[in-house]
Amino acid sequence: MDSPKSTERMRDDGPDGVETLPGLGVDTPGAPAGCRRTLVERARWQWWPADGGDPAARAEEFLAAHGLPLHELARPAGRHDPGGVCGAALYVSAAAGAALVGAPAGAANPVPALPEVAVVVYGHAPAAPRPGAAPGTHWWRGDWTESWTPRQHADAVTAVRAAIGRGDVYQVNLVGHAAARYTGDPLPALRRLAALPGARYGGTLAGAGWAIGCASPETLVELADGRLITRPIKGTRPATAVGRAELLASAKERAEHVMIVDLERNDLARVARTGSVRVDELFAVRRWCDLWQAESTVSAAVADGLGLADLLRALCPGGSVTGAPKRAALEHVAALEPVGRGASMGALGWVAPGRVDLGLTIRTAAVDADRVHVWAGGGITWGSDPEAEVAEAAAKAAPVRAALAGG
Repeated sequence: MDSPKSTERMRDDGPDGVETLPGLGVDTPGAPAGCRRTLVERARWQWWPADGGDPAARAEEFLAAHGLPLHELARPAGRHDPGGVCGAALYVSAAAGAALVGAPAGAANPVPALPEVAVVVYGHAPAAPRPGAAPGTHWWRGDWTESWTPRQHADAVTAVRAAIGRGDVYQVNLVGHAAARYTGDPLPALRRLAALPGARYGGTLAGAGWAIGCASPETLVELADGRLITRPIKGTRPATAVGRAELLASAKERAEHVMIVDLERNDLARVARTGSVRVDELFAVRRWCDLWQAESTVSAAVADGLGLADLLRALCPGGSVTGAPKRAALEHVAALEPVGRGASMGALGWVAPGRVDLGLTIRTAAVDADRVHVWAGGGITWGSDPEAEVAEAAAKAAPVRAALAGG
């Protein structure tokens, strides 16, 4: 079956219009703050699995063809040209990441208009920036329809624990989905979401018939001063004094967290200078909205000859939203999750020569022509309690849903 737009039919020489949603402007996470008001879209490339080919390689080729060579990330960035190409928004879905590592695709994307990879190249406006979009129509959002019941979610947790008991995996991240009808302009709601406290990768991206709003606190990969940095998050408690103490004292949360840190160390080692991988900070407690979360920082020196495509193949999808071992965990994800991960658990951010800054799309929503979609989940280990895991996913989803409330 044909994809919504094949690679061959995508416009490589100009911006792709938003057909059913209002334009959101340039609000991509990681875009240079000093340039955002003067950026204009120059070109766009999108990919669906039916298009075939290696999406990481094709994205790198498309960027190079439009003035953004990213085949040598170790090369220092050149002078920023205020009259030329600035950089590009890059979105890579969890499903695309699974394809890059040869894992099963899993359930269908509940937002079929949404591509699995999108690259949007931006240049600087030659004159004053264009005025923003007119005020949107009244926003109304209906009730949420869940992809699984709490019982079904708990049963999936139990199934993962059984797989761990058999030795199939050590950890699997399970994600649930919900959707609601809406009318009106989604822009204000998505921007409210992107502005949630602790949203290091707060921002939006839009295309024909779709838009993403992201409030992620988690760094999938950042390139800074010749080093690749990832900041995996694993471990959650309410943002109270008691919750913080519980998180720091939890042997289960720490074991789950360290397991993912080790996975990220191994992923970075595949694209790093030999012997350069290090853990700069372990199990630091950070706040996102009304939750404490445990975060570590892992870094490595960029290997000579490393390009963007190889970096995406090594790190996507992120270990904190897959499990360990990654390929085996993704097989269980594909078997157990009833709805695809869509815009969630992928990567969204900014790329330019000498610069990569991609957030992991947790705490993320997507809209199509008439529905808004959200996802939330958590890592399952042998020590997981099914009811507690269901409650944790609900706690993560609550601020996202509140930001998208109607009225």
